[in-house]
Amino acid sequence: MATRAERLYRKDFYAWTRDQAAALRRLADERWNGPLDLLHLAQEVEDLGSEQRWAVESQLERIIEHLLKLEHSPSHEPRRQWMISVVDARGEIARRMTATIRREVAPALADCYGRARRKAELALLDHGEADAARALPDACPYALDDLLADEWWPSNRHGLSDVV
Repeated sequence: MATRAERLYRKDFYAWTRDQAAALRRLADERWNGPLDLLHLAQEVEDLGSEQRWAVESQLERIIEHLLKLEHSPSHEPRRQWMISVVDARGEIARRMTATIRREVAPALADCYGRARRKAELALLDHGEADAARALPDACPYALDDLLADEWWPSNRHGLSDVV
């Protein structure tokens, strides 16, 4: 029969890293006299989980950037490449997302949006689409569930249609 820690490890790696780091710190506080460097081990285990969360946030930024371009760009190209990038990023998130990461990423969506918006703005300006760059909203227009949904795409402001 699996222990609580084993079940958590399989179900929510991010939460497991937090739980294990806390346990290692408690042992250090109790002045456990073993050969392990508990405080540094705790930090390393915690960092493993943080890398998963940061990867999810990075992929969310990529999704937002390309969805903004798909929604606001009047150009036909490179729409398909933006869509491929979104599909790829959604897959990367699906491999890493846990309930705990989702709870922590949801409030960080505004920060992800700010970074993604800036990249989308610069890319649109590079392609001579200043009007589209100026039209980007200041606040994230997308819900987290939409960003993660495999078949969800925003409508293009210029009536372009993508066959998905």
